Amino acid sequence: MASPAFAQDADAADGASEGAPDGDVIIVTARRQSEELADVPASITVFTQEALARTGVERADEFVQLTPGVTIVSGTAEAGDTQINIRGINGARDAESSVALVVDGILKTNTAQLNQDQGTLRQIEILKGPQGALYGRNAAAGAIVVQTLKPGDFLEGGVKISAAEDETYRASAYISSPIGDNAGVVLGGSYSTTDGFYRNDFLNSNTVDDQEIWSVDGRFVAQLGDRTELDVKARYADLSGASIAFNAAFHLPNFAAVNPDFFEDVNDHPFNFYSNIRPTNEQQTFEVSAKIDHEFDAVTLTAWVLYSDVQQSLTADGTSADFARFTFPIGTPASAAASGACFGSTAALTGFPVNSPGFIGNNPVPFIFDPVNGSTFGPYSPTTCDGTQYQIREQSDISAEIRIASNTGGPLSWQLGGYFLRIDRETGVSLGADLGNGVIENLFNDATSGNPTTQLYNDDFSTNVYAIFGSADYEVTPDLDIGLALRYDIEDRSVRNLVPVAVDPFTGGPINPGQAFGAIGPQSETFKQLQPKLSLRYAITDDVNFYANWGIGFKSGGFNNQGSAAIVDQAFNQFIGTNVLINDIYRKETSSAFEAGVKGALFNDKVTFDLAGYYTSIDDMQFFEFFVGAFGLLRVVSNIDEVEVYGAEFNLNAEIIPGWDIFGAVNLTESEIKANASRPITVGNESPYTADYTINLGTQMVAPIADSFDLVMRADYRITGPTWFHTVQDDPSPTLFSGLLPGSALALPGFVGDADYSITEREAFGVLDLRFGFEGENWNITAFADNLLNKRYLNEVIPAVEFGGSFLSPGGLRRFGVEVGFTF
Repeated sequence: MASPAFAQDADAADGASEGAPDGDVIIVTARRQSEELADVPASITVFTQEALARTGVERADEFVQLTPGVTIVSGTAEAGDTQINIRGINGARDAESSVALVVDGILKTNTAQLNQDQGTLRQIEILKGPQGALYGRNAAAGAIVVQTLKPGDFLEGGVKISAAEDETYRASAYISSPIGDNAGVVLGGSYSTTDGFYRNDFLNSNTVDDQEIWSVDGRFVAQLGDRTELDVKARYADLSGASIAFNAAFHLPNFAAVNPDFFEDVNDHPFNFYSNIRPTNEQQTFEVSAKIDHEFDAVTLTAWVLYSDVQQSLTADGTSADFARFTFPIGTPASAAASGACFGSTAALTGFPVNSPGFIGNNPVPFIFDPVNGSTFGPYSPTTCDGTQYQIREQSDISAEIRIASNTGGPLSWQLGGYFLRIDRETGVSLGADLGNGVIENLFNDATSGNPTTQLYNDDFSTNVYAIFGSADYEVTPDLDIGLALRYDIEDRSVRNLVPVAVDPFTGGPINPGQAFGAIGPQSETFKQLQPKLSLRYAITDDVNFYANWGIGFKSGGFNNQGSAAIVDQAFNQFIGTNVLINDIYRKETSSAFEAGVKGALFNDKVTFDLAGYYTSIDDMQFFEFFVGAFGLLRVVSNIDEVEVYGAEFNLNAEIIPGWDIFGAVNLTESEIKANASRPITVGNESPYTADYTINLGTQMVAPIADSFDLVMRADYRITGPTWFHTVQDDPSPTLFSGLLPGSALALPGFVGDADYSITEREAFGVLDLRFGFEGENWNITAFADNLLNKRYLNEVIPAVEFGGSFLSPGGLRRFGVEVGFTF
């Protein structure tokens, strides 16, 4: 299988029941109970403790690449920006995740936690399809179930250190010890640092994708009598690095006669970075949880509570230059200063080589107004003309769950429970003028400051979630199991605008463009959904199972920056004749998913396989849109009314000879937008962020060299198929240039400024990872190569359709390194 699900002892999984089967069996908790992987009526990818060690994976962006039908975009804008796509359902930026993260039985609720270290890993399960009925909110596409080291009755520990190119270092360590007869503790920590793959040519520094992270975690488990267990955990993590690792590309075919780079295929873009602002990203995470299990005679009571707090901010260059936000003073001191700074930096950098078609001429006026002497400015430039940006994402939440589950055995097992969650979140996006003083890290700076604010979005969100759930699984015969799970969620959400009433010193309008249409008052909305799930397993033979499941997925709606609908309508629909519908409140997303397949083992377990087909219908799919214009920038979530997804997946794992395994998987996904009132021209296009296919191929060899150690080699090759990142695909679209050109000095007809987005599909790419080394009973030394063939590929493409271009982020390059580990 592409899932490296090799053998493990039955009790290795946290919470495995006493009396579970012995031998080479993989125990999972996919249905919130311990059972054999082969008996679970669903497609699951499992990374056991041994597989985690031999693949070297530690975070979501690493193990997702080994999972068929799953792709990820992580850290392109900021560290907490993680979007996982499972079989066509994607987590929209600025909305809730579509994938639940469950660590040691506790659901985590902040998307920023998806790609963080979670402690000393022991097993990872990736479940595909709607899992909300079992695992709760934001599990519409699936769930990631993580188990970490639980203290035992003996002392153990370990340390792992690696060093690689680009000043890339990692270190982690843990120690687990009993405390007396009935308690134990695990203490762990990790540290990583890298200069990144790319360099800032203007600042002559490694400030594009550098990062430094450290974390500490602890787990205390105590037996409070014969029937009660207390499990307390705490974790703190600190990240410091860069942000907004993007270039811009244009897709204006009628401009290509002047310069072919105005019509650039995103796959051919040469990445160079020239920002005059050092981009930064700071993130601090603290979380603490407590879980208690008590066994009564007939049921087990489980209750837990979690508090988490994630504080995140970033600074970077802005995106406003091409529409002259800081190049035309209107008489205010701030606008004059900004224009003067822009003119000065432009004059000083005339002829400086930036990404084509960018050009720094001797006049800061953009090219469409002065084609002879003007400049073509892109965002993230070495000049001050694009301004600055400062963003915050601050979220704290407290959640709790209580449930009772049967523990008497027999053909029927069941559980009932309730859940509560409180989220307090503040977000802010501030644009400022670059006067050469850097970024002042305040959301609002007045016109007399060294970094005056020209646009501000700042909102305070509150969410209360209430849910009840239950499930029952019944063994009709030894060969037939059926299951039913139900969950009902109520999400009360509200938002309060925090932007002060102030004038934008550069446009003369309000500091928040939405205020031009009236005061921005508070908003509230309630989203409700019943999530059922049905499952069936039938044993065709002792070694082969047929399975089927169906379920409803749910993701709550929410709020865009108030006034977004009016801004988009005025700036685009009324000005250039587009037909874009954005709402200040975006709708909840629901999905109906069916899966059926066959899994099993052949040839005395030498070959294991899993073949599945699936169909999903998604209503009101949430989708992130990015708008750039004279008003600055705008981030919104829209709804795609109806999307259909269907596909097939096949996994195979074979032991050729003892010690030599080969494994592979292929996932094929077809998708189609059936209805989209937000952008009607996109009906018939594919679901965004969904790869047409993924192919995983790999092999692992363990060969004894001596009595005390083995030679271990592992290779993993992942091919990711073509991927669209927007609903607009082969569709031509008018842009702001279409409206500006007729009134400019060029006096060209509007269609000359139309864009063609057929060249924004990411092409298929393959990445080969190789690990080779020696492994003893309690030590290893391993050489590794990530992206051995040095394949250049795109991590993400964000089209800003009415801007006439896209923002592009590159994937990782080749990196060689060595790892040393020791356990006791």
